[in-house]
Amino acid sequence: MGKLACIVLAAGMGTRMKSARPKVLHAIAGRTLLGHVLNVANQMEAAKVCVVAGPDMDDVADEARSYIDDVLVAVQSERLGTGHAAKMAKDQLKGFTGTVLVLYGDVPLIRSDSLADLVARVDANTPVASLGFEAVDPSGYGRFVIDDEGFLQAIVEHKDASDAERAITMCNSGIMAVEASHLWAMLDKLSNDNASGEYYLTDIVGLTVDAGLKVSVSTCSQTEVAGINDRRQLAAMEQVLQNRLRDAAMMGGATLVDPNSVYLSADTVIGRDVIIEPDVIIGPGVTIGDRARILGFSHIEKANIGAGAMVGPFARLRPEAVLDAGAKVGNFVEIKKSRIESGAKVNHFTYIGDARVGAKANIGAGTITCNYDGKHKHFTDIGANVFIGSNSSLVAPVKIGEGAYVGSGSVITKDVPSGDLAVTRPKQIMVSGWATRLAEKRAKEGS
Repeated sequence: MGKLACIVLAAGMGTRMKSARPKVLHAIAGRTLLGHVLNVANQMEAAKVCVVAGPDMDDVADEARSYIDDVLVAVQSERLGTGHAAKMAKDQLKGFTGTVLVLYGDVPLIRSDSLADLVARVDANTPVASLGFEAVDPSGYGRFVIDDEGFLQAIVEHKDASDAERAITMCNSGIMAVEASHLWAMLDKLSNDNASGEYYLTDIVGLTVDAGLKVSVSTCSQTEVAGINDRRQLAAMEQVLQNRLRDAAMMGGATLVDPNSVYLSADTVIGRDVIIEPDVIIGPGVTIGDRARILGFSHIEKANIGAGAMVGPFARLRPEAVLDAGAKVGNFVEIKKSRIESGAKVNHFTYIGDARVGAKANIGAGTITCNYDGKHKHFTDIGANVFIGSNSSLVAPVKIGEGAYVGSGSVITKDVPSGDLAVTRPKQIMVSGWATRLAEKRAKEGS
């Protein structure tokens, strides 16, 4: 492919989003729009990536750095069009020789293979390649005017197009690949002599043709290059991406009982023979091992689920929850920053936080690890083959040794040695005949 740099245009505030947050920081499938684009740049193995942000958009720069440590950031102080925005990256890419790929931070579904084909079309005689798509309804889009040899002659905006040009369905996505020195030369020649008073990146097509050089055309689906301008489009794009992720999961060997009710994240990793029941939400950072089963209405984020483990129904796995092979987490159980080791069971109405639950341990219903003292979090260590009786409270920091028992209803504040029984509940008191006498009294009062 040759040496590649990417410019990602991300300076727009997205006023139609009606949000204080920059448009590119809104998310679909657990990843920001900008994150999706930068992920593709990583897949393209770009030597340099420059994100063009607006003034006072430190959060955009921070988000970019979370995907690419050495990302370059340029600031477009005045929003004077796409050509002006691309030019802001010139100093950051000073000295770069190769192809520059211009992407948009609000076009999250573009595929790396489509971009690879675009970039491959740039050569010494063809310094520009433009990405187009066949539009279902081309109204409003710039049209590709292509010659008999298949090269792009012009991009004609809808409002300026003749009837014949408006009949063209091959439309402009705005994404371009340009040889670096040619890009900077053409950007210097752009004019803002138009109704909007802006510098348009696409005008370099006409400038290139006028210089006697060729502009190549690459195509992709319309969905790949769809942009997002408002919340409705954001929701629609979420559904498109969810369907893509669901299909990939099922084609990879997972069963989604009701695919439309399962929500995945862009980075979800799902093994083979996994079964996911309806109404499951999987947030970012989740890995699910082979043969695991996720029962309905469970919510999982930043968790690792081992092979053959079972989760739910109505379970919640929070960040840093780890389930080893064959572990079971049941209904109305919450796990946070804890490891549930192989074969352990946490089946009912339980909270486990900042803890280890040893292999084959059994945690009874209603058990909680009391991990927070109001200022600091503390660790609970539960050994292998431990039995914790129902409705117990384990006050951290505390350690329950291997094979120990904790009696139901106990509040454990001290370590329990291996093999011991710990019981802290009050002694049961029997009052003979009390219930009978109460019933007789109530009967008399009722009569």
